[in-house]
Amino acid sequence: MGHALCVCSRGTVVIDNKRYLFIQKLGEGGFSYVDLVEGLHDGHFYALKRILCHEQQDREEAQREADMHHLFNHPNILHLVAYCLRERGAKHEAWLLLPFFKRGTLWNEIERLKDKGNFLTEDQILRLLLGICRGLEAIHAKGYAHRDLKPTNILLGDEGQPVLMDFGSMNQACIHVEGSRQALTLQDWAAQRCTISYRAPELFSVQSHCVIDERTDVWSLGCVLYAMMFGEGPYDMVFQKGDSVALAVQNQLSIPQSPRHSSALRQLLASMMTVDPQQRPHIPQLLSQLEELQPPAPGQHTTQI
Repeated sequence: MGHALCVCSRGTVVIDNKRYLFIQKLGEGGFSYVDLVEGLHDGHFYALKRILCHEQQDREEAQREADMHHLFNHPNILHLVAYCLRERGAKHEAWLLLPFFKRGTLWNEIERLKDKGNFLTEDQILRLLLGICRGLEAIHAKGYAHRDLKPTNILLGDEGQPVLMDFGSMNQACIHVEGSRQALTLQDWAAQRCTISYRAPELFSVQSHCVIDERTDVWSLGCVLYAMMFGEGPYDMVFQKGDSVALAVQNQLSIPQSPRHSSALRQLLASMMTVDPQQRPHIPQLLSQLEELQPPAPGQHTTQI
């Protein structure tokens, strides 16, 4: 997947006076690379995210992403181990050292199952959804919204617990739009920073006088839930076929019938996918519903009298 910079070509790097050995490339995006490294001081594996910074704004955005990590100490939010900025000639690289999750992402799990003709069970979905909601609750409580929630941005821990990652698009939860110029600026920002097939309807065509709030994440969460239920996001195929996602999201989603899912889960999904953001539930409301739907913990049994 492309070439990592030679600083990590089977060598070692030093971060916060600790040495890390490059193991292999894990992936890359438009202006970032992720490498697997091993801490020579503790023998643990880490993911080293390196963001190429071409100008001052890039450096500020990378610093802001690191700052977002530092706001939280939560089991469902990815912890930042270390951060530093390195000069690479005339350019800079921002390095974020993160825990490595060998199970990969929620999308990896969905694809693994799909390859075998299987899907997540409703019990598994409900447990995952609860953890994702708790992570979002913590983000929203600090006055922020994730803005790019999707299965590839949710890691799975050793026990299967979901952990939210990638805070590069996170911004203030409540945005008061006052005028067409601000509306267009926000719309353009969303087009660049919010994945199209998980983007809330109100971000495709931002109104001149409106309030955009954290319920953009609830829409994205609904798309994630749909992917867990059916093996792909509700608008993935629309995008892949070249059709208009912006038009598709303006209509109420048709949820396929399946004997795998209870009516309660389907109703939960339908509420998240409400086109009008003012009618969409907030995360605390979803959490209270989810806690009632939770299956017994593994090893526990319910007794019928």
